[in-house]
Amino acid sequence: MSLKSKVTGLILAGGRGTRMGRVDKGLQPFRGATLVEHVMRRLAPQTATVVINANRNLPQYQAVAGAAPVLPDYLDGFEGPLAGLQIGLQYCPTELLLTAPCDSPFLPEDLAERLYAAMLAQDTDVALAVTMESEDGAEPHRQTHPVFALLKASLLPQLDAYLDTGARRMESWFKSLRVAEVMFDQADAFRNINTLAELQQHERTPAPAATTVRAADPGALPVAEAQRIICERVAPVAATERLALRDALDRVLAEDIISPINVPAYDNSAMDGYALRSADLPPAGAPDATFKVIGIAYAGRPCAQVPQAGECIRIMTGAAIPPGCDSVLPQELAAHIGEDSVTIRHGAIRTGANRRFAGEDLKAGGIALAQGKIMRPADLGLVASLGIGEVAVRRKLRVAFFSTGDELRSLGEPLDDGCVYDSNRYTLFGMLTRLGCDVIDMGIVRDDPAALEAALLDACANADAILTSGGVSEGAADYTRDILGRIGDVAFWKLAMRPGRPLAFGQIRSVTDSAWLFGLPGNPVAVMVSFYLFARPALLRMMGTQATQQAMQARSTAAIRKRPGRTEYQRGIVSAGADGAPQVRLTGAQGSGILSSMTEANCIVVLHEAQADIAAGEMVEVLLFDGLI
Repeated sequence: MSLKSKVTGLILAGGRGTRMGRVDKGLQPFRGATLVEHVMRRLAPQTATVVINANRNLPQYQAVAGAAPVLPDYLDGFEGPLAGLQIGLQYCPTELLLTAPCDSPFLPEDLAERLYAAMLAQDTDVALAVTMESEDGAEPHRQTHPVFALLKASLLPQLDAYLDTGARRMESWFKSLRVAEVMFDQADAFRNINTLAELQQHERTPAPAATTVRAADPGALPVAEAQRIICERVAPVAATERLALRDALDRVLAEDIISPINVPAYDNSAMDGYALRSADLPPAGAPDATFKVIGIAYAGRPCAQVPQAGECIRIMTGAAIPPGCDSVLPQELAAHIGEDSVTIRHGAIRTGANRRFAGEDLKAGGIALAQGKIMRPADLGLVASLGIGEVAVRRKLRVAFFSTGDELRSLGEPLDDGCVYDSNRYTLFGMLTRLGCDVIDMGIVRDDPAALEAALLDACANADAILTSGGVSEGAADYTRDILGRIGDVAFWKLAMRPGRPLAFGQIRSVTDSAWLFGLPGNPVAVMVSFYLFARPALLRMMGTQATQQAMQARSTAAIRKRPGRTEYQRGIVSAGADGAPQVRLTGAQGSGILSSMTEANCIVVLHEAQADIAAGEMVEVLLFDGLI
């Protein structure tokens, strides 16, 4: 049995964590993710499963944790790391428990292996990490790290007994056990981050040598991981409403449409022709058979006559199959048509030909349209054919949006030196309106922390989601991330992609409201690309449906420069080549401020993270704008 299968990882995030504001330390943004996510990534390769001990912000921790359990203390009152250890041992499904704090994103990648080796060699119950620390030039001293520990799950009864005495110190309890201490050379791997100032300092400081970073963009989150995080966190709005059928166009069904009738309601003819009994058809080798026409059946006016041997009924498309008949001869297959007769050759039709059965399309009680379906014109017709005049739909999504920047001017205002007209709000308005959202245009917000915080809280009170453009890069005037630390949380803010590297996703919260935030870049093309790849799928998910993208392969007509380590999205024009196969060429300069390149393009060329330079003639993936914009 591998060591990994024996170990459960426990992330300790159960303290009050008030030194970083209302949001727990573990949920603070750091190098493209939250602190707790960095710890999860370090523990995951070393353990069979990971759990989080937390007492505040539980929904936010659960959103970050995904399938991993989030466990509050069994004891009341924030009783410290031993209380978290107790609940971890109670849950632990493996024989060993590995602990780490939520604010130590650099923990060693071989922590479990080295602690376990010492535990076996010294036959102990616990193994702890130890480093040599030196401060301000003083003589190095030995530092034990009790929250970086590997313990036997069988220690739970002893811990329960210790806690029952009222004692709460982890170091004191360890003194009652057999403990192995393991020296680690890299003290930085065990440092924790306690304040926002420290967080910002470490954000700017290179990661310890043991940290694995991506060569192209250290600390940037891959596109696929960012999309996964968003998908796991957002959920459909719960509110629904009932609308008249015509008003439901482009709305998302909140309930399955159950067919109250069979469709078709009765057996009917798929062709204009003659309804007859298949038993009367001429057998193989027999001469042509002539049938007497005794009546006619129209759609909506069935024929009640019952044909006998050698008789048939003239029938129109959609008319009910007359009693006793089971097949329809199309009129164009008749050998001869007389005034009141029709002649049929052998083999002209088979038994049951051109007969549509009752319920063949939909059976009574079956699902005609599933919830989550966006109602299109054909759907309106289908529901109307069932006699249903009213449907339940998700309420419209409310989305607030604004642009940030002192350099921005609204249309109609004079354009001062160094200023530009705000185009992003108009682009966002168009994309959100096409998506079917109720939009709230909040205008331009200046580069002022108080104004930005007020705008975010105002948007939070009125919208399900907030889209901002600008204000999420690493510039000195970009306050968004700092504000989010006070009034919400950020799951990530930097992606390994181009264009759109600075992109924030998180949640704004007030006492009574909350809203998902998508902090888009400021450059116009980056806004559109980021919206289509991240905001649009999330908003559709909140609306109760799923995003679809028309992806295809096309041959590149020219070489494309690309460095591995990040995903790149180029604007392209796809067309049919000389051989009829799809080919794609770029629109020209690909700067993220060249909005004209988006108006010329009909697709986005996707160059994936691991790809390098593309040679002319090489196949690339493209996302078609048709259906997307």
